[in-house]
Amino acid sequence: MGIKSVAIVTGASHGIGKATAIRLARDFSALVLVARDADNLEKTANEVRPLGAEAMVRALDLRDPEAAGTVIADTIEHFGRIDALLNIAGAVPQIDLFEMTDAQWDDGLALKFHGARRLTISAWEALKASQGSVVLISGSAALDPKPGFAAVAAINAAIIALAKAFAEQGIKDGIQVNSVVPGPVMTGRRQSFFEKWAPAHNLTVEDAIKKFPEEVGISRYGKPEEIAGLLAYLVSPMAKWMTGASVRMDGGEIKTI
Repeated sequence: MGIKSVAIVTGASHGIGKATAIRLARDFSALVLVARDADNLEKTANEVRPLGAEAMVRALDLRDPEAAGTVIADTIEHFGRIDALLNIAGAVPQIDLFEMTDAQWDDGLALKFHGARRLTISAWEALKASQGSVVLISGSAALDPKPGFAAVAAINAAIIALAKAFAEQGIKDGIQVNSVVPGPVMTGRRQSFFEKWAPAHNLTVEDAIKKFPEEVGISRYGKPEEIAGLLAYLVSPMAKWMTGASVRMDGGEIKTI
């Protein structure tokens, strides 16, 4: 029996990307898992396969302009189709606006913005053939920029705009495109951030982790599995009429209408 549905998940070695790959194994026949960390990608694949989905691993750096084309070509060669693309890879350094260098700005854009842009363009014809879905991950900093994380905010805002531009073309081509705007989710990356941030603010890591939700006005951190569930819905048949949306899931952090 041939492969019926194929999803590409970037950033699948850790955090939200890994949780999303595991969740999508219930809905797709095959998953293409993309990240730089080959060892952890294999660990994700080993969790996906027992759930019934075939898994193909591609350990590539999407900052490389050639990587997107390689992922898409390998996917089409192996599976013959692409039904969903979930652009989750990418971390932007939280450095003060007045201290961040041009090189750091360029690096922040290279993976999260340009990597997702190139991958979506490279997958477009295959997604057009399958009438497929694309999701790009942004973040709540886009809606509440501060000097301390200006690059995070600016790049996440650009991703929301990029997704809307893709969605406009997608209406003509039969491709659904949305973005997701998560709030503070407790991942390994966030844990590492607190381990560096806490000593600089005369706090223990435990106190810093406890204090942050109170400061931003939420009851707790989000879980990667919660964002994964939202992403799974957005690429499901039930959400097919939703396109061009920027869907926020942040525990009430952003209090705007």
